Amino acid sequence: MAGHSKWANIQHRKGRQDAVRAKLFSKLSKEITVAAKMGDPDPDKNPRLRLAVKEAKAASMPKDNIERAIKKSLGGEAESYEEIRYEGYGPNGVAVIVEAMTDNRNRTASNVRSTFSKNGGNLGETGSVAFMFDRKGQVVYPAAVGDGDTVLMAAIDAGAEDVESSEDGHVIWCADTDLAAVSTALEAELGEAESTRLVWKPQTVTELDLDGARALFKLIEALEDDDDVQNVTANFEVTDEVMAEL
Repeated sequence: MAGHSKWANIQHRKGRQDAVRAKLFSKLSKEITVAAKMGDPDPDKNPRLRLAVKEAKAASMPKDNIERAIKKSLGGEAESYEEIRYEGYGPNGVAVIVEAMTDNRNRTASNVRSTFSKNGGNLGETGSVAFMFDRKGQVVYPAAVGDGDTVLMAAIDAGAEDVESSEDGHVIWCADTDLAAVSTALEAELGEAESTRLVWKPQTVTELDLDGARALFKLIEALEDDDDVQNVTANFEVTDEVMAEL
């Protein structure tokens, strides 16, 4: 099993630090509503909805908000959202994947393209950078849940592929199609996770200096500020020293 990935930790920490609570809850609610509308409104019978609810609970989203988002899918009032993936390059040639959920494809495409252009990036064609990433399930636990060996054994028993442990916590990886089953097995053994989600895991990363990191984070934050954008992933890493400066 591999060593600790700075990329995973940076992404996790950065998301927690920068997310505006109301905007984060709005994005989580949208995912819950769409998941419930596409499948069964019962999380126990709908793996995608179950994962969306888990992620919302991990973000301390109130139970009432979660139930309201599910009910919205049943009442015929839910907008029809289209899921779209945009791909491009940020400053210093860093590959960027943007996942959006929109009721107006033209508006979202225009906004995403403009955001890339204004922040030193270029929007590419579909498939232009996705080959540099693997679609994976990611489950994150705090360090306090146990030592590396304890988490490793629980992950193996749950059917995970890889574990990265450090003083910051444990990142458990699995096949994207196994995330619901693996996370449920881990929860029975280790308790509720900090985060349970499908992610794009970079195959290689570009190390950025302070200026490069600032430029890329400016692009990522501008993209995440768009109400239609659900997730932004990039294949970069920075040293602890640079992270401290940021």
